[in-house]
Amino acid sequence: MKIELPQLSLVLLIGPSGSGKSTFARRHFLPTEVLSSDFCRGLVSNDENNQAATSDAFDLLHIIVAKRLERGLLTVVDATNVQPESRRPLVKLAKQMHVLPVAIVLDMPEKLCQARNQERPDRNFGPHVVRQQRSQLRKGLKGLKKEGIRNVSVLSTTEEVESVTIQRVPLWNDRRGEHGPFDIIGDLHGCASELEQLLEQLGYQLVPSGENSPWWGDRYYQHPEGRQAFFVGDLVDRGPRVLDCVKIVRNMVQHGSGLCVPGNHDMKLVRALRGKDVQRRHGLEQSMAEVDALPDGIRKPYSLAIADFLDGLVSHLVLDDGKLVVAHAGMKEAFQGRSSGKVREFALFGEPTGEIDEHGLPVRADWAAEYRGSAMVVFGHTPVAEPLWLNNTVNIDTGCVFGGKLTALRYPENQIVSVAAQQTYYETARPFLQQGSADGDLSAQQQHDDLLDIDDVRGKRIISTSLQRNITIREENATAALEVMSRFAANPKWLIYLPPTMSPCGTSELPGLLEHPAEAFDYFQQQQVAQVVCQEKHMGSRAVVVICRDANAARDRFGVNEEETGIVYTRTGRRFFNDAKIEADLLDRLRNAMNASGFWETFETDWACFDCELMPWSAKAQELLRSQYAAVGAAGTAALEKTIAALTAAGERLDLEDLPELTLFHQRQTNVQKFVEAYRQYCWPVDSIDDLKLAPFHLLATEGRTHTHHNHVWHMQTLARVCQAQSGLLLATQYKEVDLTVPAAVTEAIEWWQTLTDRGGEGMVVKPLEWIARCGQELVQPAVKCRGKEYLRIIYSPDYDTPENLNRLRKRGLGRKRSLALREFALGIESLERFVRNEPLRRVHECVFGVLALESEPVDPRL
Repeated sequence: MKIELPQLSLVLLIGPSGSGKSTFARRHFLPTEVLSSDFCRGLVSNDENNQAATSDAFDLLHIIVAKRLERGLLTVVDATNVQPESRRPLVKLAKQMHVLPVAIVLDMPEKLCQARNQERPDRNFGPHVVRQQRSQLRKGLKGLKKEGIRNVSVLSTTEEVESVTIQRVPLWNDRRGEHGPFDIIGDLHGCASELEQLLEQLGYQLVPSGENSPWWGDRYYQHPEGRQAFFVGDLVDRGPRVLDCVKIVRNMVQHGSGLCVPGNHDMKLVRALRGKDVQRRHGLEQSMAEVDALPDGIRKPYSLAIADFLDGLVSHLVLDDGKLVVAHAGMKEAFQGRSSGKVREFALFGEPTGEIDEHGLPVRADWAAEYRGSAMVVFGHTPVAEPLWLNNTVNIDTGCVFGGKLTALRYPENQIVSVAAQQTYYETARPFLQQGSADGDLSAQQQHDDLLDIDDVRGKRIISTSLQRNITIREENATAALEVMSRFAANPKWLIYLPPTMSPCGTSELPGLLEHPAEAFDYFQQQQVAQVVCQEKHMGSRAVVVICRDANAARDRFGVNEEETGIVYTRTGRRFFNDAKIEADLLDRLRNAMNASGFWETFETDWACFDCELMPWSAKAQELLRSQYAAVGAAGTAALEKTIAALTAAGERLDLEDLPELTLFHQRQTNVQKFVEAYRQYCWPVDSIDDLKLAPFHLLATEGRTHTHHNHVWHMQTLARVCQAQSGLLLATQYKEVDLTVPAAVTEAIEWWQTLTDRGGEGMVVKPLEWIARCGQELVQPAVKCRGKEYLRIIYSPDYDTPENLNRLRKRGLGRKRSLALREFALGIESLERFVRNEPLRRVHECVFGVLALESEPVDPRL
């Protein structure tokens, strides 16, 4: 005997004590799928047979059932369930969660149940209990369907129980295994001429169907590359060729080159064709006129065939591993993949508020504005002037029948293809919804993004990324980030990326050194990375530059409705410049370089995001230099001069030729002088844009793509071409490509580092040649920095390189810093990927905010 269960269902095992429900559950279901009333009694009372705890036990059981069904998990309730009142709350839960309730009844002989109970020491009740339970079961069997349980299987013998196999069957709307590609087409409303034109434009061709039907014809549209057309419903009413639209769509569905979900107009036509009393208005009159014009011999069978086809369409479909949902009027997250009358009604009509607008049409709740699901939802139903994107949903009903366009969304490419209506076939009662227009209006998504929700960033959060699966943001770190973001951050619409922190290389054991390239190279060799790129580490501050081709591009892509055309911000999300004119001048010069180098045309983009170093360091860290480094230098210089003078005088009075303390303080004076010389190399006056240098080293993203798939040499060469067009401001980063398997190449790279640091440079950054590198399944550090001896004097103190200080500093731990670098790197790439996929700003900011939150983790800032 085979029992078919919907993959998402609530299974009620029904039977008296001793009928074998628990054994049956263990045999056919996962332990986590089965909820036992006895187990819940044990949880709330430490005694599975404590009948006094039954009420609390079922309260707990119902809570767990609700949570599992909410998460879309098949759930089995192992209890007697012989009374209607015990089943009623479970059926109600299934209905609330839009899940099908299923009953498996074990109607075993009374003697068998009694015998089994006698073998169990915990079943010390009398035989009347089983007798009463069987009586209640028998009385309720016929009423199960009236209770709302339509899927019932009854097992009456041990042979039937032993022979049962259970097959889990996907719901009709579960097409997760179909991955496309799809061409999803908006409401047709009888516009067959435009449909034929659109299909041809999409590459579909008419091929023989093998049918010779008087009404379906003998041809259908098929794509030579195996694409499927997907129709969002409302095939009928209002337009001039309703029956042709139905014929085209039905033939494609029949032969596997098309999919379709029903629209509300389609269902109304079904009722009319089946003789129901339906008012012929809102376009139904056109559909029925075509049907009535059919010859007498085929009118009735053709009408019934149309009704059967339309009525057989499933309310909505879930496809591509759950990444895509298509429904006529949309589908909110809680309904996706579920089955109930309410789900079907939502798919057909959306969510009416009960109000009527000034045009006499029903007002519907804007479910898309509240949508937070991960699946893209494609729908139609409400005409819009252009495809309307909002929160990972898109309305593609562009009102062809009303004189607009017939639109297709190519999935997964997310490309829009449209053909204009040949004429206005039906006057609309309500103007089209607008996404945005040439007069400067922001899109629906951009308007929605004007207000961010604090609940999206506060508290503990777990963020999924493509590079590292789940990254945890602790509540205390989120609180610190919220303080910074809310008080100091730039306009959130520009903040699409924050760069990660960077770990230093391992500690060197060479005399007088804390860091040396050999340790950086050793790390990557241990991670099975043979090719690395060494880049000069500039003496500046990290700067992210987002730049648009013009103000229109800034408005259209970023929703910035002012005269801004870009931004320069720090790695903590603050504007780099307090002077707006300097920022504007810098962006203008960079834009001119991009124009001159053909950047916009090469990358087919109107915007770009760069990771850069901006010099001098003092341009951003002036206060830090004044209050910390300069103060240390001034105090050390003044104090040591007096100390040395006093020791010299004392030595002369005592006639001492060799005073060890004097030698020590002379050395400390030399160290302070080196300290002052080191930080002064990072400072120069900035009175105008001419005093700045910008060194871009990553092209992070352009329209429709990130550039993490290119290696670092590609980035260096690409950005060097831009820098050549503006040599005054832009500075190309020096680099060396190093094969770690060639000792001569390693030696040359070390000598290059020595040259850079000897002339006062900060050092270099060592990166895998490929931007994203893995050792097995583990992510490799995207970069490690190797700083020069004199630069580290600024970080650690003038006397850090004395033997006793170096020995102490060499004990520094890098584990937490490197973990932080990897997590921030994954979040940064994720935020860019979400932005180029046109995801809502809250989704981008989840990652940007996460980087900022991680920065408040306690890590030695000197690393």
